[in-house]
Amino acid sequence: MKLSVVIPVYNSERTIGPLVERLQTALQAISFEVVLVNDGSRDDSEAACLALEDRFDNVQFVSLRRNFGEFNAVLCGLNQTEGQYVVIIDDDFQNPPEAITTLLETAEAGRYDVVYSRYAEKKHNWFRNLGSRLVNTLTTYSLGKPSGLYLSSFKLIHRDVVAEIRKYQGPYPYIDGLIFRVTRNVGSVEVPHDPRRDGQSNYTLKKLVSLFLNILIGYSLWPLRVFTMLGVGLFGLGLLLGFGLLVASVATAYSVAGWQIVIWAVLTLAGLQCLFIGVLGEYVGKLFMAHSGLPPYVIKKGERRKGVREDRVEP
Repeated sequence: MKLSVVIPVYNSERTIGPLVERLQTALQAISFEVVLVNDGSRDDSEAACLALEDRFDNVQFVSLRRNFGEFNAVLCGLNQTEGQYVVIIDDDFQNPPEAITTLLETAEAGRYDVVYSRYAEKKHNWFRNLGSRLVNTLTTYSLGKPSGLYLSSFKLIHRDVVAEIRKYQGPYPYIDGLIFRVTRNVGSVEVPHDPRRDGQSNYTLKKLVSLFLNILIGYSLWPLRVFTMLGVGLFGLGLLLGFGLLVASVATAYSVAGWQIVIWAVLTLAGLQCLFIGVLGEYVGKLFMAHSGLPPYVIKKGERRKGVREDRVEP
């Protein structure tokens, strides 16, 4: 199968049917499947998805027991796919299904593992746009993402990368974080972005804060290293201040005030504490990363280095 289309569904009873119908038309020249994952919708989305599964042979439907969140629903969908490439698309019609072929052509032409969409003009509300900018800035530093790459939810992923993402067994998946743990062979292409057809965005302040914490704590050691550097800086400042006070008191008979000694002691001790916390955090962080379920390296299929023995297992 050439392509799998994963759609996380949440309160989309009026849009999911037209979206799947439009996919059937837009991708009729490609062998593809559609995986619908109902993420605990409160409306009749489940009934709508069941009707689509009965109507189309290439549609399969999974319903989650409750609302787990978009990334969890996407991970569930990825585990059901069989296509050579997998596209993740939202259920709100802001990403036109016709643009999927653009992502696919870009991936094949550039031999990319992942292709993200980007927009000349985003039709999200101001809060969603602000949140996207903050998340992209954060991931640039924490995940090593190229600064000019926009992490859109509308993206295409090669099945080899999908296979590595599937290995994640934790409760807090972040798809882009898992992607950048596996590959840096990532491209992007501009596609249209349409206004939301129905309802309103589920992107709230609570979800933004939760995403920030998930990225910082679950996919990066950056916060621990900030504490370590802060400890080094405070400790160094304390040493400089103590040395300066010592030189001043010896060379110029300067009378050191009690508040100056207090400041020196606070800086030095606070620096040591932050430094020890940072070092301890590095050990804990390394243990966390070691037990995250992801492999230490990923071998690209079909690639063989000169002088390296390659064992072949016959089917």
